[in-house]
Amino acid sequence: MKSSFLIALLILSITNMAVYGQQGLVNTAKSPYAALSTVGLGDVHFTNGFWAERFAVCRDEMVPTLWKTYTSDTVCYAFQNFRIAAGLDTGSFRGPSFHDGDFYKTLEALAAMYAVTKDPQLNRWMETAIEVIAKAQRADGYLYTKNIIGQQHTGAQKMFDDKLSFEAYNFGHLMTAACVHYRATGKNNLLEIASRAADFLIGFYHTATPEQARNAICPSHYMGLAELYRTTHQQKYLDLLVKLIDIRGATEGTDDNSDRAPVREMKKIVGHAVRANYLMAGVADLYAENGDQTLMHTLDQLWNNVINTKMYITGGCGALYDGVSVDGTSYNPDTVQKVHQSYGRDYQLPNFSAHNETCANIGNVLWNWRMFLLTGDERYMNIVELALYNSVLSGVSLDGRNYFYTNPLAATKNYPYQLRWNGGRKPYISLSNCCPPNLVRTLAEVGDYMYGVGKDGLYINTYSSNQLKTKWPDGNDVQLTQQSNYPWQGQVLITIQKAPAAMPVHLRIPGWCKTATITCKGTTQHVKGGQYIRLDKSWRPGDKIELIMEMPVQLMESNPLVEETRNQVAVKRGPVVYCLESPDYKGNKITDVMIPADIKLNPVPATLGRAAFMALTGTAKAAAQENWNHILYQEVKKEQRAVTVKLIPYYAWANRGLSDMRVWLPLVR
Repeated sequence: MKSSFLIALLILSITNMAVYGQQGLVNTAKSPYAALSTVGLGDVHFTNGFWAERFAVCRDEMVPTLWKTYTSDTVCYAFQNFRIAAGLDTGSFRGPSFHDGDFYKTLEALAAMYAVTKDPQLNRWMETAIEVIAKAQRADGYLYTKNIIGQQHTGAQKMFDDKLSFEAYNFGHLMTAACVHYRATGKNNLLEIASRAADFLIGFYHTATPEQARNAICPSHYMGLAELYRTTHQQKYLDLLVKLIDIRGATEGTDDNSDRAPVREMKKIVGHAVRANYLMAGVADLYAENGDQTLMHTLDQLWNNVINTKMYITGGCGALYDGVSVDGTSYNPDTVQKVHQSYGRDYQLPNFSAHNETCANIGNVLWNWRMFLLTGDERYMNIVELALYNSVLSGVSLDGRNYFYTNPLAATKNYPYQLRWNGGRKPYISLSNCCPPNLVRTLAEVGDYMYGVGKDGLYINTYSSNQLKTKWPDGNDVQLTQQSNYPWQGQVLITIQKAPAAMPVHLRIPGWCKTATITCKGTTQHVKGGQYIRLDKSWRPGDKIELIMEMPVQLMESNPLVEETRNQVAVKRGPVVYCLESPDYKGNKITDVMIPADIKLNPVPATLGRAAFMALTGTAKAAAQENWNHILYQEVKKEQRAVTVKLIPYYAWANRGLSDMRVWLPLVR
């Protein structure tokens, strides 16, 4: 069995070694029900501008610091746990049960960064880790350091007996990291470990009790199995994915874990936002392979529920720290159970207490990216872009050294409740540091979202100065450059260096853009936003495409059923959501500020540290200063004064110490 497995991997290596770099993060190139696939992990190089700056921070600060943190035996014990499980050191398991998965995400970040930079230090770090992980893995493929270390002390062989077990979650991130590592390096060593782990799961789930089968919260292994299938082309991994999705809801489940009902019977998302978004991403992966329309029905229904009633204007997901599942459990609907870090009810979107875990916001990207690859529909890319620029990027400081677990839409030092994850950014979140490695891998892979490849042409999804060098499916070279100061300006210049003469190019005109102008090869067309525009040209080296998108400041209001933001507005320009932060307001309190409906907000260049962005300045109104000490209600004071305000991008707040902040501000009509 083992020898045939190794032979299969050897054949895979020989077959794919020459083209491994052409496979992207989600490799749907051969998925029969996906309209698009990605370019290779190392095919996009940022040259200057927004993503070049953010990518450089990730490369120079975030990735090396993450490696140092996760290999430390004093700050974080993740790698030390692998060493103990491998018999290379002694001691007990330390840290949360999902620490293995955090370390795999760290490896994935290193691999994705290596794909672009080819930095030999990254390769050495990965090889060091993979050697230890291989020694920690049991002969049967099982790999969960918490249990392996415990078994060394007790001899007990229990697995998947805890309803809150993160075993399968850890396995999933191992599979994903292994596929990214293989595509970045062409090496099979981590892929071999992941395949053995997946083979263990196949055997385990063949005999597992229904109760054990459902003990798999936060199902990253669905995405992992799909990618392992796409990488190794072994049907058994897809078969296991089908089985795991089919058995959800077959035994007693909860809204908190999104398994109160079978997947195909789910009507709304109400539980833990990370788990729900990961589940939907995995379901989308399965649809890409088998085209099961009952799965697409669920995907569509739950997507509409989230986007139209439960997602924050920043793309954030998961309104509630804690709540109750009023629908009960699957087998006892009269029983109320706790939900945490979860979606709320429809239109339940508080601001001060918004949870919006960074991992949930990344899960929103993972889900919508897969929906985009399935369909090529701009509305999904609109959400990917919205979350990346706002609720994902807000999770890390501008210098890349400190992180948020939660991403609220308002903050004040006078907030009367002690929340578990508040009080500013931190370099290491001791209660749960799952978000930093998730965020680092996302930024290391951000080039993967720039382009899509389909049978009907090249899709240019979002804009930033970069160089694309990739292979077209027929083997031809494709090379082009983008020059743009997006998202601060709406002008984009694309120059074709190499391309098949008949390759259609699809330009995304974002949903927030009302009108845009495209000039190419002597013709100009005016188009509306919310679509891709197909350009059928006979390309020659040096051909240029000029895109100019209207980018006015927009005042956004919410559905009146969102009680927390009724008669308030948020400010948005392009894909970027803005906020008012106390260091930029010279008045009394930012809660006094009101936005006139006819306000003129002007873009002005600004910096925080080394980060450059476009701020917005204008004249607003401020109410008379109120004394609310020991007062719940009082008569309105009608006096108002004109005040100058400066708004900054939401992702840039909390980089100057503790502050008050608001995204939603009262509207003066």
